[in-house]
Amino acid sequence: MSTAENTVESGPDNLQQQMLDLGAGARAAAMLLAKVPAEAKNRALSEAANAMRDGAAAIQEANATDMAAAEKRDLTPALLDRLLLTGERIEAMAKGLDAIAELADPVGDTMAEWDRPNGLRISRVRVPLGVIGVIYESRPNVTADAGALCLKSGNAAILRGGSESLHSSRAIHACLVAGLRAAGLPEAAIQLVPTADRAAVGMMLTMPQHIDIIVPRGGRGLIERVQNESRVAVIAHLDGNCHVYVDGSADLAMAREISLNAKLRRTGICGASETLLVDQQCAASHLAPLVKDLLDAGCEVRGDGDTQGADSRVVPATAADWDTEYLDSIIAVKIVDGVGDAIAHIDDHGSHHTDSIIAEDTETAERFLAEVDSAIVLHNASTQFADGGEFGMGAEIGISTNRLHARGPVGVEQLTSFKYVVHGQGQVRP
Repeated sequence: MSTAENTVESGPDNLQQQMLDLGAGARAAAMLLAKVPAEAKNRALSEAANAMRDGAAAIQEANATDMAAAEKRDLTPALLDRLLLTGERIEAMAKGLDAIAELADPVGDTMAEWDRPNGLRISRVRVPLGVIGVIYESRPNVTADAGALCLKSGNAAILRGGSESLHSSRAIHACLVAGLRAAGLPEAAIQLVPTADRAAVGMMLTMPQHIDIIVPRGGRGLIERVQNESRVAVIAHLDGNCHVYVDGSADLAMAREISLNAKLRRTGICGASETLLVDQQCAASHLAPLVKDLLDAGCEVRGDGDTQGADSRVVPATAADWDTEYLDSIIAVKIVDGVGDAIAHIDDHGSHHTDSIIAEDTETAERFLAEVDSAIVLHNASTQFADGGEFGMGAEIGISTNRLHARGPVGVEQLTSFKYVVHGQGQVRP
């Protein structure tokens, strides 16, 4: 059943029944997808990419409806940027589908195998997770990324986009359905919850008989609700409070370029840096130009006393600033006493998402990479690389700060589990 054009009649009983129907359809589709050859899934993705390119004008028209409504609601510039679909961004979504189609199929991959002294042959083999519910806000491109990654990994998907992106998500979902149809796959493999009613979210969280994993993508309020209320396992991160640490050994030109990119390339993504830490050993030479670059680019800088002394435009930082994910053109800046102090600050205030060190000293960099307990750590690179596409995963369904199952970008491999396959020749246990 395609849900691209469906609407939900009023009334909680009707909504609950429709959600249960979506779940049952997804469960049936998941059983089929677990056995579907890679060629069929790849064709569905390629045909969906073609449909997206052919339907770009319709997608932009739907997005214009969402943008007009969002502007009336006075959404922040960062949220509006997340919502906007330009021709370039639609083409990027289509390329993402093509890239996912080109990835190796993880389903059925033998991760390890060994023989036991009693003659048993044991293999650990990748299998799909089953049905994945994805709950997201603002970003309509998640409809394409999540649907494609779930399909490639042999999972059925139930997608619930935010009210602000409903028209855009419907237009994108229609392209995914066209791809499924062209490949002869069940349309229930990728379903879109066709209502903005928040009650649908609560129902998804309490459908363990139909949904195996929930992946939330959005603000703190959504993530906290999902983590607190879900009876289904959750893959998520709460905040993207990311840091760039400029070590005393850092090359100034590199530090300036990375710091500016990490904060301002796209301020509304979870990989945007929110705090800049500068080693006191290079503060005299590095701090002022780093701060000036940010301020001149239109970024508000909230700094400690030393940072305020570097530029009169710096606003005094409060204790709350070190713990804040701004998702805006605002950054907190602090002087630290070497890499140990930087690591301690990140441990106290970070969200274990993505943190970067800029350093020429290899030993210092290796210490940072080893001791910072984050899902992604980088050396001499921008935190904006915290993205599955940049990791060669085609795309990602989200960034996980979980310690169990998946951590970091969640791509096709992370959307699988495994089972043990044991071959014998009549062995019985003594």
